[in-house]
Amino acid sequence: MTFTKWNFIMSIFGIFTFLFDIGADIWIAAKYFQQGHQFFGLLTIFFIVLSTIVVQVFSYVWFKDDCSEESYGRLKWVFLVHLFLSGTFLRYWYAAKYGYQATSCNPKRRNSEDINIKAVNAMTDLSMLRCFKTYLESAPQLILQVYILMEHGQISLIQYASIVISMCSVSWSTVDYQMSLRKSLPGKKGISVGFPMITYVLYKLFTLTSWILSIVFLLVCSAYIFTALLTLLGIVGLGWAWKQQTEFCKTKGMEILYRMVVGIILVFTFFNVKGQRTKLHISVYYFVRVFATTGILTLCFYLKPSLTHTLFFAALSFLVVIALGLGIISLILYYGVFHPTLHCKDQNLQHAVDGPPCEKMSRMKHFIIL
Repeated sequence: MTFTKWNFIMSIFGIFTFLFDIGADIWIAAKYFQQGHQFFGLLTIFFIVLSTIVVQVFSYVWFKDDCSEESYGRLKWVFLVHLFLSGTFLRYWYAAKYGYQATSCNPKRRNSEDINIKAVNAMTDLSMLRCFKTYLESAPQLILQVYILMEHGQISLIQYASIVISMCSVSWSTVDYQMSLRKSLPGKKGISVGFPMITYVLYKLFTLTSWILSIVFLLVCSAYIFTALLTLLGIVGLGWAWKQQTEFCKTKGMEILYRMVVGIILVFTFFNVKGQRTKLHISVYYFVRVFATTGILTLCFYLKPSLTHTLFFAALSFLVVIALGLGIISLILYYGVFHPTLHCKDQNLQHAVDGPPCEKMSRMKHFIIL
């Protein structure tokens, strides 16, 4: 659990990207209203507000869970900050504060380990909150932007760039969370920078690109079938999280909310909800993904022949198939060649961390990925 200078630099960089995301969200919503797409503008605002509220709720509850008895007085100010939807700024402040202390602290100091653990935990909490926000806001907005491009063609050069950046951002957010998670777990080897990280990024980027294009095709053909499919997948994802009996939160209400968020994430990408060995689960997940993608492309020929006879559809459907294939190849390479457990003989292969639970360990002790 070592907080490095690279982690500190990425935390500072995250502050600027967070501010950029806020500006981009406001700009996109205003652009929709300006172009006369009031419904799209309202949808964008809805996704922004929903994701922000959910993130604030989790952030405040985590602050409360981590608060010692002598610090309860400060919770009032923390609550006010989150009430005004500014909890993420507070999270970034603590991540930067503890990160600076960890990277500038003499390793021989008595409290250097405590500072390092605080920095890693602050980074991990922030990374998971970003992951929640990504799939509650960025992914739906990405679907909306690609749909407008396909259906209306009224999109600017900046919005083209926004689509590409959003796709990369969604993928990187998931990878960043995975890397932060493994760093926060004692006894777990992190994802190495280089081919392992690149392979994991490509796996997420390609599979997400393929799936988002596929479901946008379905949306263009039939909004009803699109809604039914995503609702069904969300319910199945929620049911899976429920079946795993996750124990991520301390209260029943927050655990239900957590499982609902996981259900939404599972609509877009695989998410290990209990730290079990993933070989069978991830195989089933992407087998269903291949089946669903094939079914959607086939269904387009029956629902909207005018779309399938265009060069645009041929090019994007080819991209869907190629991206899915490359994504699965990257997935196999990562888990078969580059996964951290393959290169760490003393890594614990059970469903728990080695030894007794550490009191200073982050809440991620309840969410262990192997």
